[in-house]
Amino acid sequence: MRLSDFQDGLAGALLPPPGASTPPPAWLDALLAQPGFAVYRNTVAKGCIDALQANYPSVARLVGDEWFRAAAAFYVRHAPPTQPCLVDYGEGFAGFLAGFPPAAALPYLPDVARLDRLWTAVHLAADEPPLDAARVAELAPGELADAAMTPNAAARWAWFDRHPAFSIWCHARTEDAPDTGSCPSFEPAWRAEGALLARRGHAVRWIALERAECAFLDACAAGRTLGECATAALAADPGADLTAAMAKLLSAGAFGRLHRSSHPLEPTT
Repeated sequence: MRLSDFQDGLAGALLPPPGASTPPPAWLDALLAQPGFAVYRNTVAKGCIDALQANYPSVARLVGDEWFRAAAAFYVRHAPPTQPCLVDYGEGFAGFLAGFPPAAALPYLPDVARLDRLWTAVHLAADEPPLDAARVAELAPGELADAAMTPNAAARWAWFDRHPAFSIWCHARTEDAPDTGSCPSFEPAWRAEGALLARRGHAVRWIALERAECAFLDACAAGRTLGECATAALAADPGADLTAAMAKLLSAGAFGRLHRSSHPLEPTT
């Protein structure tokens, strides 16, 4: 028997893949018949549930330990890990919650999970120095419109148009939130809101964003010029203060690189 066959067979017995229709190989029968094997199977499942709870702490604090672990057990059975490292396990957990009937009464919960996932992505992202605002200030107005800025590798953002998911997530993420049990209730303003998460050194920080600021970042990520990004931001919110928005995003470390225009500027008339 090849080592890989043994490993695959044992892994499938410990955590059966979803929809598995073929029975375990015959050589596993003696192992599966041992009462002690259930201990190992439960240990594997518990490890996956523990990892999911560590990766989605805000969701766990909002719903409580018992609810979360029951939902996580269901998720683990239908979406077992595909990688040996569990630090980012649960990529599809937000989508799972969106279709999980017991979560229907908490319509903001998938977006809270999405923010937990963004936190993990920022935490694990490559290091990149934030763009110095002074470099942008050096550009003349004509140069600024034709330049482009690339979002920082350790920055993520999102807009939530149905729920105050960011406010709820922040409340669950605060240091005084309990480690077990449900998070104390509060009443946020029920409106759309955005969020930016960016890492400085080893610390992930976050700020609230307006719709125009999210639209500006979306356009930057698409490789648009700053002039085009400004147009996109004003389309999202005609009353937006673009100067203040740019300063806010630069201060938060949202950008990593500045790209000057490669073509000569046309003379003004």
